[in-house]
Order: sequence, then structure tokens, then C-alpha cells
Amino acid sequence: MESSNPTLNERTFGAARVGIGEPAMTVQGTVNKTLILLAVLVATAMWTWSKTSQPGSAGFVSITFIGSMIAGFILAIATSFKPKWSPVTAPFYAACEGLLLGILSAYFEMRYPGIVIQAVGLTFAVTFAMLMGYKAGWLRATPGLRRGLMIAMGGIMLFYAVVWIASMFGIHPPGFINGGGPLGILFSLFVVGIASMSLVLDFDLIESASREGLEKYMEWYGAFALMVTLIWLYMEILRLLSKLSRRN
Repeated sequence: MESSNPTLNERTFGAARVGIGEPAMTVQGTVNKTLILLAVLVATAMWTWSKTSQPGSAGFVSITFIGSMIAGFILAIATSFKPKWSPVTAPFYAACEGLLLGILSAYFEMRYPGIVIQAVGLTFAVTFAMLMGYKAGWLRATPGLRRGLMIAMGGIMLFYAVVWIASMFGIHPPGFINGGGPLGILFSLFVVGIASMSLVLDFDLIESASREGLEKYMEWYGAFALMVTLIWLYMEILRLLSKLSRRN
């Protein structure tokens, strides 16, 4: 089994099979854990959102933004390499990402009023559509789809990494990355499409893993992996909507 999500792979799941009679991972259990992580993320996001709008909070917001970004990255790496830690690290990861998203979302909302509720709504709508398409059998995690998404995601991550490193040396990124022109919108649509399709592979892998009988902690790990994709999808939709708003 493979997935476009780097936190989900055959090596990870192969090491978590349980013995006869032991409690095992279930799809419903993973859904429940995902809802818990979403609740944690929303709670921390609302807190930093409220702080961002307060006068004189710029210093606090900057420190929180940088700290949550670093902590979230470290927790994501730790969870990916140590899935058994996920019952502890996954909620902390969700909390850190909530702090980060709350600040980012507040700034987007200040500049484009109403954009956040649109991005949240579209994120859930896309997720629901992907889930329904997967359940109906219209969307299948074929080997070709897996390979294509892995290549596309690798290219996107490499491109973003190069742009980020270049910006540290004062080199401005290509205009289409943040620009509201046709090329910029097409680029964002492409990335949103890749993020959306990766959900199908994640659904397929979690369902397959539950049938194989993995240890109970893998529910937290599966929920963490879905959160990684959902957060990415939300951010890309937010970027797309901001580009469209600039054209109005």
C-alpha cells in the first residue's frame, strides 16, 4: 500500500499489526480521532484569531506564529517516524497548527472579509465530495493515480522549497505564485486538485489498514495523516480565494 500523503506508507502500517484478540484500528475510530483533532485545531485557531485583532498584540502574534510553525513541523516529523507517539503528538500537532492557522486566517480575513468562512466551507465540501466519490466507487486509488500524485506532490514540495530558500537570499518568487492573474489561478487550481485527490488515497489506505487489523494507536496516526492533508487543502483554497478576490 502507498499513499500520496508521506505520513502514510506500507512500512508504517506493516509494523503495527496486532495479534489475535487484541483491540485493533477501525475506520470509525479513526473518524472519531479526526473529529477530536479538528476540535483541538478549531479551539486554538479561535484563540489566536481573537489575539490577532487586539491592539498591541503584534509581538505576541509574531512569537506565536514562529513558535507554532516550528513546533508543528517538529511534531509532524516525530509522529511520522514514531507512529506509536501519535496519541500524544497528534493532539499537540493539531494545537500548533490551530495557532498558526488562526493567525494566518485572521490576516486573510482582514484583507478579504468573508474569505475564511468560504475557505472552510469549500474545504469541507471538497472533502465530503471526495469521500462520497470514493464510497460510491467513482474515485479509485489505482496504482497509476498513486504514482501520478506522488510525482505531482514531490514537484510541488520541491518547488515551494526552492522558492522559500530563494526568498531568504532576497530573490522574489515568480509572480504567478501569489499573483491573481490567469496563470496564478491555474497554478492554485492545480495544487488544490492535487490536495483533493490525495484525500482519496488516504481514505483508501486507512480503510485497507483497518481491514488488516492494526494496533489501536494507528487510529490517532491515521487521523493525524488526514489532518496533514486537510490543513494543506484549506491553505491552498485560502490562497486561491485570495487570488480571485484580487480580480474583483
